[in-house]
Amino acid sequence: MTSPHGHHPYHLVDMSPWPLTGSISAMMLTTGLVKWFHQFNMNLLMLGFLATLLTMIQWWRDITREGTYQGLHTSVVMKGLRWGMILFILSEVLFFFSFFWAFFHSSLSPAIELGMFWPPMGIQPFNPFQIPLLNTIILLSSGASVTWAHHAIMESNHTQAIQSLGLTVILGIYFTMLQAFEYMEASFTIADSVFGSTFFVATGFHGLHVIIGTSFLLICFMRLYNCHFSSAHHVGFEAAAWYWHFVDVVWLFLYVFIYWWGG
Repeated sequence: MTSPHGHHPYHLVDMSPWPLTGSISAMMLTTGLVKWFHQFNMNLLMLGFLATLLTMIQWWRDITREGTYQGLHTSVVMKGLRWGMILFILSEVLFFFSFFWAFFHSSLSPAIELGMFWPPMGIQPFNPFQIPLLNTIILLSSGASVTWAHHAIMESNHTQAIQSLGLTVILGIYFTMLQAFEYMEASFTIADSVFGSTFFVATGFHGLHVIIGTSFLLICFMRLYNCHFSSAHHVGFEAAAWYWHFVDVVWLFLYVFIYWWGG
């Protein structure tokens, strides 16, 4: 289907070097991580991190230009982007499902090597009514503020959208700082039986998703400040808000089952 001026509603992507540089950067990042673990040398890791960061900045710049200034993100394209984000979040749900499966497999029937206790003997778990509860309040508050930002964008209230989205970013950073403090104060490590492994892998990957989500929202904040979003065209913000709500829900499961019930 073609319009009179020769354009169609679908976006045929131009040739770009960023998928290639992104894959090379990711390989450098993972190889550098292995090198750091085995040889205690972070040079390749930092180079991979820098290359990944530069690729992300330039790739996101191109997508922002396509959607905001060139008009290539039509309603059909935006529908496809929304479905792509939904399927990505579904894959993330299955990713965390595997961690909960491992946790319940070990906790519901503790092995004899663990003393047939859960938590295993000798491990002092976190008090769920201290930092974990505070982090729960912080994330739930950030979910409310990002919803406030979404409604403000829909109503074309630029000032309230800026304020509420900025508050969401601040809460995300605060959550990460508190979790880092919690890790530093932990009485056990990732090497302390299956409890330490499942705890730090599950909460650590969630913390990584919080950092990614905060970065996502920060980019949206910069775009919102530069008036890239309108009430009818803000699919980038929608994707960030959906991702953040997913992070909220996963944390609720982590808090209830791993911090509270499992501890």
